[in-house]
Amino acid sequence: MPELAHFIAVDIGASSGRVILGRWDGSRLALDELHRFPNRMDERDGHLFWDANRLWREVQHGLRQYAKHEHVSLLASIGIDTWAVDYGLLDEQGELIGDPFAYRDPRNEGIAEHVDYLIPPEALYERTGLQRLPFNTLYQLYAERQSGRLERATTLLLIPDLFHYWLTGQRVAEYTNASTTMFLDARQRVWATDLLTRLGIPTHILPPLVMPGTRLGPLRPELQADLGLPVSVTVVAVGTHDTASAVAAVPHLDAQSAYISSGTWSLVGVERTEPLINDVARQLNVTNEGGVYGTIRLLKNVSGLWLLQECQRRWHEDGLNLSWDDIVAQAATALPRRSLIDPDAPEFLAVGDMPARIRDYCRRTGQPEPETVGEIARCCLDSLALRYQQVIDALADLTGQTITTVRIVGGGSQNALLCQLTADACQRPVVAGPVEGTALGNLLVQAIAMGYLPDLSTARQVAAASVGQQRYEPRYS
Repeated sequence: MPELAHFIAVDIGASSGRVILGRWDGSRLALDELHRFPNRMDERDGHLFWDANRLWREVQHGLRQYAKHEHVSLLASIGIDTWAVDYGLLDEQGELIGDPFAYRDPRNEGIAEHVDYLIPPEALYERTGLQRLPFNTLYQLYAERQSGRLERATTLLLIPDLFHYWLTGQRVAEYTNASTTMFLDARQRVWATDLLTRLGIPTHILPPLVMPGTRLGPLRPELQADLGLPVSVTVVAVGTHDTASAVAAVPHLDAQSAYISSGTWSLVGVERTEPLINDVARQLNVTNEGGVYGTIRLLKNVSGLWLLQECQRRWHEDGLNLSWDDIVAQAATALPRRSLIDPDAPEFLAVGDMPARIRDYCRRTGQPEPETVGEIARCCLDSLALRYQQVIDALADLTGQTITTVRIVGGGSQNALLCQLTADACQRPVVAGPVEGTALGNLLVQAIAMGYLPDLSTARQVAAASVGQQRYEPRYS
């Protein structure tokens, strides 16, 4: 079939970024990778930062790659999604005040406890419905007060909205990412400015909120000319939190399904139409984050492939240049559940010697210490699968939903061992794919916003038609 329109998804995660072309033929979206680039936290003076300007150059490079396309006139829109909670500050001239701090920065340590004295955790949860995590934007801003940058700031922009600004000149806050800050009213879906005021954080820096699917407008004229893209191209605020985009692309997601957006983090949840905020939810530390088109993502953040990413980095430093396939193959031959960790334990959050931390955890808890690559990797994967089971069972109890299927999207969906271990632990079939779920969801929201699809339900049907999926049945009862 002839192609009717093109869309470009810019999808930047904590470890890599992609510029993806979506080619729409009226029934399916075909995805082509235009550019892929690494992302990392830079350490300077004892702090961790994101090099936002380097990422911006990579985005522009990917867009220039598309400008060489013979059918460039088909490009309808561009959408950006990234990780959540981190932000940039703009000064009076609209310039970025230094590189954004990374959420794993040590400045966040102990901040939540300081905030507790000013706003009780119960009151915060009642307003925001948000999981208590040490790097929530609210805590970061309280730590930011010591940097001197807030006094110079006129605007706070979350990371995807910073790219929106550089693309269009518009200063806005897209709702799905704003919902992760811990100062958005979960029920009213507006800024909870009084929370910031109680912490001595200025509120004039907050931009207006926009909903996913909002057309932000054309590219800045000088940028459009420089990139060689059509004047007609529109920038769309998609579900700019990468998990929101990933969930938008989960085929056949329904009330009997739990999803896992599996990457550096694992976001384990169910989809609802209203937030669920009560004392049981708070004690379970589950979060109510905004989804696309009126949905709520009731979920829990679980440490994901970060564990193995950090192990792989350490092994490389030790001279073991192991690919992902090498690591997973060795894990497959190791004894199952010989040693287990809590993937969400605080000692696994920061950058460092992850294999040593895993061995130390197992030693302290009276378990055999995993020594080999295979033993350490199997410990990580077994522990993640069991953690998924705990969270999914807790969500089923909390919501009263009968969850019969686990649907995994994102990079982790191509890890066959992890998918099978998850099916075994959860005692539910796992349906894995799409791998590029975040980019696909980004593209689907653009297609809705630009009038090529009518609604989210139809978009998920398109997702199912556009990608392959793998089913894993539980092996044990």
